[in-house]
Amino acid sequence: MKTIGLLGGMSWESTQGYYSAINRGVRARCGGLHSAKIALYSVDFAPLAAAQHQGDWAGAAALLVEGAKRVEAAGADFLLLCTNTMHKLAPELSQALSIPLVHIADATGEALVQAGVRRVGLLGTAFTMEQDFYKGRLAQGFGLEVLVPDESDRALVHDVIYQELCQGRIEAASRAQYLQVIDRLAARGAQAVILGCTEIGLLVGQGDTPVPLFDTTALHAQKAVALATAQLP
Repeated sequence: MKTIGLLGGMSWESTQGYYSAINRGVRARCGGLHSAKIALYSVDFAPLAAAQHQGDWAGAAALLVEGAKRVEAAGADFLLLCTNTMHKLAPELSQALSIPLVHIADATGEALVQAGVRRVGLLGTAFTMEQDFYKGRLAQGFGLEVLVPDESDRALVHDVIYQELCQGRIEAASRAQYLQVIDRLAARGAQAVILGCTEIGLLVGQGDTPVPLFDTTALHAQKAVALATAQLP
């Protein structure tokens, strides 16, 4: 079994979901007392969040590269960055490492194509929804048409992530608002909606809406399990 590298803490609320999902996946694949081989480094999110909102992506990259190198030094065979937004810095991480970076948008795109989805809505931080590093990868790599909420809905989705979900607050009122945003994306023709922030799955799930949801945390974790166990009988 290969060792899965996790660079987490962005936020730790969702990183614990990665840990649980990967171990459950390995147990389902291998049975018995098997669990995943994981090398995890968890960053302090506050300086990174400040760098994001100040536009200091070079400073954020330096922090992530330091953490990623620690994961590599711990013996990881490949790396998962346990966040969607910070995949903006995927090129910097890949360049600094000698192990592969398993891109979260690729795991998501593969699942969408397999499901026959061509037009998809995207929820995430403002950085993920508004910049091209994520939408562009889905469009160019997988031929997907990506819809994002309007400006007021994007602000709502972003604020709930940072002010509530990343701080462990799960509010029923925010769930209702998110479901309205999902409905509006579906009304515009989205065949499914990507939960494109690793915390969003803490708030809404498939049981809350008839619109198909693609949870990036779950999909990224599934990809890690498949890679780690690929050579096992």
